[in-house]
Amino acid sequence: MSALPSTSADPPNAASCPDWQDAFVLFRRDQITGGIASRTLAAYARDLGQLRDWAVAEGLRPEQVTHRHLRRYAASLSAAGRSPATVARKLAAIRSFYGFLLRTARVGQNPADLVSAPRSKAKLPQVLTSAQMASLLDGVPAITSLDMRDRAMFELTYSCGLRSEELRTLTLDSIDFDDELVRVLGKGSKHRLIPIGEPARQAVELYLARARPELVRDPDVRILFVSRNGRPLSASDLSRRLARRMIDAASAGGVSPHALRHSFATHLLEGGADLRTIQELLGHASISTTQVYTHLDAARLRDAYSGSHPRA
Repeated sequence: MSALPSTSADPPNAASCPDWQDAFVLFRRDQITGGIASRTLAAYARDLGQLRDWAVAEGLRPEQVTHRHLRRYAASLSAAGRSPATVARKLAAIRSFYGFLLRTARVGQNPADLVSAPRSKAKLPQVLTSAQMASLLDGVPAITSLDMRDRAMFELTYSCGLRSEELRTLTLDSIDFDDELVRVLGKGSKHRLIPIGEPARQAVELYLARARPELVRDPDVRILFVSRNGRPLSASDLSRRLARRMIDAASAGGVSPHALRHSFATHLLEGGADLRTIQELLGHASISTTQVYTHLDAARLRDAYSGSHPRA
């Protein structure tokens, strides 16, 4: 591999391992070209940096790592107390990394293809009931600019099943009020159109008319939802605002913004929507990802049966 300059997103101390450094820089450039989100790139850098440290301690260059080495590495992670889900995520990053090296003829095979991820107990997503959602959304007053912003954010997230990143990157041009559609930039830089419900549309219109002009002074700022200082919201900003609103609504604590997306999908399924439609609305690449909601609905039915049938 030819030497390439270091970048700030590369794993720390990579310069002391030139073979790994070269591979990381090439991989990062490939991922950026492919439209991978910055947070995903940062996670890859952490996971691959840990692999590099382990491999260098073993005296291995990238092209020398085999599936047996990776099995030992995965076992060392488990022995260190890493959860099966964490080990599986790290192996997925490694598989992606070596897949790139294989495509670019820097290795002869992908060693991660022969390493199975540890099985973890399926964890059903956190979902709010319809009553909890109503309590949360109806409990946000339309008094201050931040109130109106929060109501619009949470109404839109639930109405359209948005990921946090999708919500935070919406612009003033993302919503078509005439056709009542939201244009969303999802994972892999893929766009999709989602219908917007009437309560969400009204909440966003109120925010745009009365709240956003008070928060944004710079007309060049095109991000839809902004902080009190007129800046784009961070993921932690969104989580904190939701946590506060859940407390105000005297509802379930510890709810993440992603729970609104899960609630959107679950309530659609309960209302009779088919899985393919839900898959399209959520922007899932595979129907298997969407099928978790059928397990969730089955769990709800079992609970209802157990609590009401005399011979359950």
